[in-house]
Amino acid sequence: MASAAMELALRNPSTLFNPKSPKPSKLRAFTLRCSPATSTAVPDLAEKPWKTSDARLVLEDGSIWKAKSFGASGTQVGEVVFNTSLTGYQEIITDPSYAGQFVLMTNPHIGNTGVNFDDEESRKCFLAGLVIRSLSISTSNWRCAETIGDYLAERNIMGIYDVDTRAITRRLRQDGSLIGVLSTEQTKSDEELLEMSRSWDIVGVDLISGVSCKAPHEWVDKTHSEWAFNSSKRDGDAFHVVAYDFGIKHNILRRLASYGCKITVVPSTWPASETLKMKPDGVLFSNGPGDPSAVPYAVETVKEILGKVPVFGICMGHQLLGLALGGKTFKMKFGHHGGNHPVRNLHTGDVEISAQNHNYAVEAASLPKGVEVTHVNLNDGSCAGLAYPARNIMSIQYHPEASPGPHDSDYVFSEFIELMKKVKVNA
Repeated sequence: MASAAMELALRNPSTLFNPKSPKPSKLRAFTLRCSPATSTAVPDLAEKPWKTSDARLVLEDGSIWKAKSFGASGTQVGEVVFNTSLTGYQEIITDPSYAGQFVLMTNPHIGNTGVNFDDEESRKCFLAGLVIRSLSISTSNWRCAETIGDYLAERNIMGIYDVDTRAITRRLRQDGSLIGVLSTEQTKSDEELLEMSRSWDIVGVDLISGVSCKAPHEWVDKTHSEWAFNSSKRDGDAFHVVAYDFGIKHNILRRLASYGCKITVVPSTWPASETLKMKPDGVLFSNGPGDPSAVPYAVETVKEILGKVPVFGICMGHQLLGLALGGKTFKMKFGHHGGNHPVRNLHTGDVEISAQNHNYAVEAASLPKGVEVTHVNLNDGSCAGLAYPARNIMSIQYHPEASPGPHDSDYVFSEFIELMKKVKVNA
């Protein structure tokens, strides 16, 4: 009836206007026929102009989160952790310490600056997947080379977006890190994915061997002058540092090189005897992924080197030092992942804002006499740094290279230089 009335009105335009309007007869009449959709229409013939949910994140606690996919497709299992950094997503996704993990970014907007090939922290992406709230539909940065979606797809890394990252983060903070399965395969049932999540574990798994280099090599690249800060100029020969690659980030090596070090990078399984034959001025035990107790060969290597040359441990290296000294490590509830963790330096009383990425920590009470805690995380009181002056040992549980993150802790490289200098002078 409505269409009939409309047709009548349009065939008689005078009914649409005030009768007193001038020259209504010059208006052309036309017919508008409205036909309701019939039941014979074929659904889903036309592609929708927006992406619909095509992925699932199934957590071991039984929760199922529908999302939209980007990057690679398929099915992947990993441990879900959250990162509170506001910037530096490219450095995060190329950090080898995230091997075996899905990184959930609490910052809701990811991808707006795209990616470039200067900010990569390793030779490839080792994380299991990326979970974000909102994927930027455009990029705006003069250094951008491609979108994050294309970048991950080329490296076979899965990503999901349009998922409630706040709700998942609250769940992780309450229950601790959870194993999850990401899948874009509709043929797999929720029950199958849940079983996958409950039958896989990251504890006790050697993740270091999969991210370490395969052969020794020299590192000469320094912090680019455009990004340089706190540069240290030295007179005389550079100190030779052997850096054990447990998943080392490139900018740790760049900072050491900028402080005047000659660096030889060696694999995680490199024998201590071969390292000592090089007669280094110091040894760096780097950051890396996973459970330190799952790599007893690395602990033995550390033990053999301790007391022979000055050593510096970062993150995984810090934890391995704790074990080698006779202490214990434990798995944290949900770990520390982000660029905003406050740490107190107990020697100076200063508070540093630090970048952190670890799920394990050293149990301070288990350390032997003579080993001192030098730094404490102010969020939870956990051990964030160690020193054993009698054996020329120093370590921190966080990332001093500030990629991404603040520059507050860059001074520890200078302290390592001074430690090597003191030992060399007194030799």
